[in-house]
Amino acid sequence: MENVEHLVALKVMRLTRPKLASPLIVTSETKDLPGNLLNNELKQDVTAAQGVETIGKGQFLLLPQSFGTIFLGGIFSSYICVHNETNEPVQHVSIKADLQTSKQRVRLSSDKSIDKLGPDDTLNDVIHHEVKEIGTHILVCEVSYLSKTGVTVSFRKFFNFVVNKPLDVKTKFYNTETDEVYLEAQVRNITGGPICLEKVALNASNSFTVKSLNSADENDEESVFGKTNILQAHACCQYLYCLIPNESLRSNIKSLLTSTNIGKLDIVWRSNLGEIGRLQTCRLEKMGITCHDIRLIVKDLPNCALLEKKFTMTCKVINCCDRKMELSLELEQNLNRGLSWCCCSGYKLAELNPTESLEFSVEMVAIKSGFLTIGGIKLIDSFLNRTYEFDQVAQIYILKYDATQSDLDSFQ
Repeated sequence: MENVEHLVALKVMRLTRPKLASPLIVTSETKDLPGNLLNNELKQDVTAAQGVETIGKGQFLLLPQSFGTIFLGGIFSSYICVHNETNEPVQHVSIKADLQTSKQRVRLSSDKSIDKLGPDDTLNDVIHHEVKEIGTHILVCEVSYLSKTGVTVSFRKFFNFVVNKPLDVKTKFYNTETDEVYLEAQVRNITGGPICLEKVALNASNSFTVKSLNSADENDEESVFGKTNILQAHACCQYLYCLIPNESLRSNIKSLLTSTNIGKLDIVWRSNLGEIGRLQTCRLEKMGITCHDIRLIVKDLPNCALLEKKFTMTCKVINCCDRKMELSLELEQNLNRGLSWCCCSGYKLAELNPTESLEFSVEMVAIKSGFLTIGGIKLIDSFLNRTYEFDQVAQIYILKYDATQSDLDSFQ
């Protein structure tokens, strides 16, 4: 391709904050082979502190020498300059800038133009774009002008840069018997330097109400990480949230158990020099709970009890199927578990329509100490003569005879 000399020149510079530059201290004794060579070089370093070159470290601001590192969620800003390098004015000069990614092409600026660009004058434009994709990006800058012969001439320049992820986010979900969902979010800094996590919030879906558990005190909004959460390179921290189902979701048992959409995490961070970035995760989804015909939930149970002393457990039964049930309760004695039932067995509870629930209480006594598992509960549907067994309902800690009331209270 034949090279063409254009009347105007195009210059592009990324607008970013400077970096801290420090001298590299390498010194030697005069009797060594380098002599004073290394010491003289250190004295001539502009970032070295004069007089104490080998002791102290100075820090200066270094202007960016290239496009540098760009992270996902940050603001890409660039300065575009068209300079008239001739001694005559150039007519109808315009600038256009696009950003090409692997998925789309984004127009970054409107066609900025000038009817007449005088000698040694410039046409400038500043563009800003929030980076929302990782991978290779191509900044395409196009300049057009009217040549001396009256023909429109244009040329392009391409600038490649790579967008990296600043943070790695991993999530874990925990379902409770009371239909609440706990979300643990682990945020790891995968950049090469420290960053400040300014905001980490969970934007819940319409089905849940979110409660943040990241405060030192329920009545204090200050984070457990302090007023400023500085995350060093490759370090991580955990955030915990409780999602409470709305009443509209609680009223539909199947939707409650199978609902998977939780929401999105919204993270705002800053670099060590204050550059701001924002990340929003994709939609977070938990695993749905298998929907059986009957659901048994422990509503009330003490954390511990005394050996050979009766205690009460209250349970809630929910009809999750599409038919009516007539339930009876049977309690299976299994002394190997260390527990014995102290109430009647084989009695009828009630008739349950779909999505309805009922509560019942049972009494038991422990015959050995330690952590014991409560089981042996059977619910029988007389309509279909079908038995539903619940073998591991809950756990309780049994204290020995010599336990005091204060010991019991401390466990509660």
